[in-house]
Amino acid sequence: MRARLCGTSIWAILAAAACLALAAVASARPADGPDARAGGGVARDAESAIFYYPWFGTPARDGDWIHWRQGGTRPPRSIGANYYPARGPYSSGDAAVVAAQMREIAAAGVDTVIVSWWGRGSLEDQRLPLVLAAARTARLGVAAHIEPYGGRSVVSTAADIAYLRGLGLTDFYVWASVDSPDVEWREALSRLQADVRVFANTNFPAKAKAGGFSGVYTYDVLLYDGHFFPRMCAQARRLHLLCAPSVGPGYDARRATGDRRLRPRRGGATYDAMWRGALRADADVVTITSYNEWHEGTQIEPARAVRGYVSYAGAWGKRGQAAETAYLERTAYWTKRLVGSRLASE
Repeated sequence: MRARLCGTSIWAILAAAACLALAAVASARPADGPDARAGGGVARDAESAIFYYPWFGTPARDGDWIHWRQGGTRPPRSIGANYYPARGPYSSGDAAVVAAQMREIAAAGVDTVIVSWWGRGSLEDQRLPLVLAAARTARLGVAAHIEPYGGRSVVSTAADIAYLRGLGLTDFYVWASVDSPDVEWREALSRLQADVRVFANTNFPAKAKAGGFSGVYTYDVLLYDGHFFPRMCAQARRLHLLCAPSVGPGYDARRATGDRRLRPRRGGATYDAMWRGALRADADVVTITSYNEWHEGTQIEPARAVRGYVSYAGAWGKRGQAAETAYLERTAYWTKRLVGSRLASE
């Protein structure tokens, strides 16, 4: 499937468009410098970032169907997702797979991959060097999504950030940050290096400000939609915070978790509406939920039509093989608009 994707004419067009978009951003951006916003963060021009999960495994490479078994399913015929990957159930430890994924993300014009990270020594931590190498080859930045691993605290998170900063990461998104006291966050974050940006997982900028965070992000594309983003980002700007609302194609976790809540994709209209909201909000970073969170059905990674599974058929009028990459192609459209909107405001 990787060879087929890379060999299509539309993929070549996407790659060329992404290169032009990246070149435009590079030529327009001044050198990074301290922002007037909170926490010693760094202000940059139009950015996009995408949440990425390096936690999948296969028996051949990893000894088991890691993460594909959710919901009591039996891979490879039955997997813990309502959609089926175009490349089939894969291992995130396969360098060829990860390299192809990074090329897809870069071709869609995305700037940064936000890697799900579950603490030092975790599978995700062990795979981080592989992701870093592939992302850098694809000229992508890498950030960390610090998840609520067992025993996580404000102190351990600050130590995690220092550890990951040593690997070259400067952006950090802290899931469930509001579960810890603001005063503890403010004290811990005040000691970090000046080039580090830490985003609180909240829709309340005042909460992030109280904790000394650099900005806010929402992640959840079930509860929040694009209509809310302008108000949230306006509040963040008044508090001198960065605003990184999260856009996504929809939500469907029924097979993996039994969650009956649903945000339908509406043939791509849900994704478009959230992107429009992020652009209206003049977001500092548009974060995308997600590249490959298959369990929750938020992924934009290529999916193929398989009996018993939902597909991308009908998205923006595409059918068959053309629909498999529909969301990546649409992301390229929106990242180009993101760059253009910021350049027009200068």
